[in-house]
Amino acid sequence: NVAQKAAREYIAVAGGGTHTPDSVDKLLAERGKSYGSFASLAKTAQEFKSLLYRELGSRNKRLADDQAEALEMIIHKIARIINGNADIADHYLDIAGYAKLVGERLQGRSL
Repeated sequence: NVAQKAAREYIAVAGGGTHTPDSVDKLLAERGKSYGSFASLAKTAQEFKSLLYRELGSRNKRLADDQAEALEMIIHKIARIINGNADIADHYLDIAGYAKLVGERLQGRSL
């Protein structure tokens, strides 16, 4: 499966260490328990992003790079909540963190 191969390669690179196919499979299985299936999460996130950019476009509104990235990361976290374990505190703390980064910049206080 192409998606699984891409995920394995991403995890191997992002993890910064040497991963065996078995260790990557184990990590993917653990993440699946917390976040739901990758395919389902991706579908949910992409639907939210399509809505976001469609609505921005209909208003001729352009976001700064940090605003767009923060909203996309928040959408990713929301997709994890919807598709996986909604009781993981880090999802909510991460959402608050992304929003805070943009808010701080808009108030002239970059973190």
